[in-house]
Amino acid sequence: MKDVQFSLEELATLREHGVVLFADRVIFDAQPPMPEQQIAAVQALCAGPIPEPLLELWRQAAGGRLDYDLSLPMNGNIESVSWSELFWNGSDGYRDLQGWIEHEQELAEEAAEAEGRDWSGKLTHLPFGGFEYLDRVYAVVEPGPEHGHITAWKHGLPPAWTHALHEDGVSTIAPDLYSAFGALHLDEDPLAPTGDYFSGQALLQYLDDRHQDHDLDLDLMDKLVSFYCRAVIDWRTPLANGTLRRLPATARAALHHAIASDDADLVAELAAAGVSFEGPQQGSALATDVAIGKGAFAAAMALVRAGAPVARDALRNIDGQISPELTHALLANGAEPNVAAIVKCAACGAPASAHLIADACAQAGIDVAPAFAAERDAMLAELEATLLEVRDGSHGHYLGPEGLAERIEHLQTFRL
Repeated sequence: MKDVQFSLEELATLREHGVVLFADRVIFDAQPPMPEQQIAAVQALCAGPIPEPLLELWRQAAGGRLDYDLSLPMNGNIESVSWSELFWNGSDGYRDLQGWIEHEQELAEEAAEAEGRDWSGKLTHLPFGGFEYLDRVYAVVEPGPEHGHITAWKHGLPPAWTHALHEDGVSTIAPDLYSAFGALHLDEDPLAPTGDYFSGQALLQYLDDRHQDHDLDLDLMDKLVSFYCRAVIDWRTPLANGTLRRLPATARAALHHAIASDDADLVAELAAAGVSFEGPQQGSALATDVAIGKGAFAAAMALVRAGAPVARDALRNIDGQISPELTHALLANGAEPNVAAIVKCAACGAPASAHLIADACAQAGIDVAPAFAAERDAMLAELEATLLEVRDGSHGHYLGPEGLAERIEHLQTFRL
């Protein structure tokens, strides 16, 4: 990828607009450097020296925002970690560096008391980034072989969050901060996104605001965007040269693109290149789960044809007009029929698929009619209540009032 170099004058101009470059990545809404007395105050709280790369970061920007993707193995899942904030002193709310340090001190003291030991009063892991209360990034400041390592912690979500992490998880990002910044990437090109929500939106909006309202030079802004886009994962080159199957993380990015763009041909090409579709693609979800949940039904069918595994509960992810051909293929490859899936298909306007699942439920010994009536009535009540809230403006919904009304009508008119 083409190298992008900035002059000292350009870097100074970007700094004036709240943009700092560190370890080949872009920090925006960047805060001023941390005064040495504040660094010394943080150092006094740590069990060992603050790693030099973190000191270098703080001496350039003691806080700011990041806009990249980061996926890590956690508790058997592939988890997306939101490292969108760099904490700083004086911030309100979730970005407050001193607030998170005090939080860690309280946790460490409580853990020591629970284990019946004295606490040294010193932190072994220094929080310096993350996202709200859900994700945090730490530098290991305890002397030893892991000193300087950068680790991520993720908050477990309730069981109702399908395929999410349901217990708190920890994973090492990299052995040092430079490599951790290098792990930040872009799954897709923000200048040619496949969906409405993508990494890069926040940065591009920030830069546009700086151009429109604060006279950031357009050529310099475009140059910065080119620099930023160097973090886009290049999966096309290894796919072309036959090495993609040996690069699991890169292969996941390629599969992410295939699903996001509902590209059955690309799925087939990945399969022919020897890319494995085994294991989780997003959270605990298999590739077929992700495709079904996103309504990428052409990609889902291509995955099944390529031998991708189908989860027993795959039908719970239906949220669109799934074809009877795909429904049959899922049932034939391990998906278990259930009454909730009948109702979902009916609501989504896929009556043929609903009848296929109903037949499979009956063959499995389920008394379909009463179970369907109860499940349908419950969903109708939920949809009708949600529609009222959307229409009075008290809540939003991704379907909008028209989509909700359509699903209600589908359910009301469907017959087993």
